[in-house]
Amino acid sequence: MTPRRLMLLDSASLYFRAFYGVPERETPDGTPNNALRGFTDMIATLVSTYEPTDLVACWDNDWRPAFRVEAIPSYKSHRVLEGTDGSEESPEKLTPQVPLIREMLELVGITRLGVDGYEADDVIGTLTHRFTGQGPVDVVTGDRDLFQLVDDAMSVRVLYTAKGGVRAPDLVDESFLMTKYGVPGGRAYADLAVMRGDTSDGLPGVAGIGEKTAAGLLAEFGTLAAIRGAVANGDPRIKGARRTRLEAAHDYLDVAPKVVDVALDVEVPGDLVTALPDGVAQPDRFADFAARYDLGGSAERLSAALTR
Repeated sequence: MTPRRLMLLDSASLYFRAFYGVPERETPDGTPNNALRGFTDMIATLVSTYEPTDLVACWDNDWRPAFRVEAIPSYKSHRVLEGTDGSEESPEKLTPQVPLIREMLELVGITRLGVDGYEADDVIGTLTHRFTGQGPVDVVTGDRDLFQLVDDAMSVRVLYTAKGGVRAPDLVDESFLMTKYGVPGGRAYADLAVMRGDTSDGLPGVAGIGEKTAAGLLAEFGTLAAIRGAVANGDPRIKGARRTRLEAAHDYLDVAPKVVDVALDVEVPGDLVTALPDGVAQPDRFADFAARYDLGGSAERLSAALTR
């Protein structure tokens, strides 16, 4: 029996990359298709290279969940489209391609999963947690937030596409995290991320505590909770400016983990099918779709990858 290997796609991260990385082109009726073509080709490359037995395209049903905004109101606030009730800013030529990406996945037979009130990160966290013990998990993303899931013992790694794309991603395991950030694993990375903050997500972090200082504190105390306990108990190892800064960030540190930590308990359908299809599920309709939207070699490569 073939061992199972689950691949989870941070879909928006990938199709945004495809939109900006693939040259603009339009179908005869004027529909832009670069994100659609690029995303289709990405899946073909990933399936061919890593040979997952199971694959889920994880979706942002809510890109700015209420529970995170309640904790830190600035969370992603700079990305809200002006004049709307909370829609995310999106390039004009990308917006019409997103429904086409959903249709492509349906025709091919690849499961797409989003859960109301949650981001794709939370779906990924939950599916990773549920797959524990069944086989390796590869999380494909251009977002460092998901480094917190890295766990060598559970065979969970991240294929980080920010630099090399899906053809040459960074393979993020515990050794990578130690070399790059000075932390021993995913849980410690989440604690580092809380202290460091992330301007792209509207997270202020602890003023004056950068990545290296945060890593040093974690090396000494082990966890953010232990660091905060040391501050509260007057531990002499934390003094001067570091103590002042951590004390000043007390309220932020109370709520930030609620924003940074991905959910591991999202309700997903009990009958969720994750198995990668053995060939395109609806070949005739997919062929028509590929011709209509000028997918060309991308569609052919995905069909071949699934069949193989």
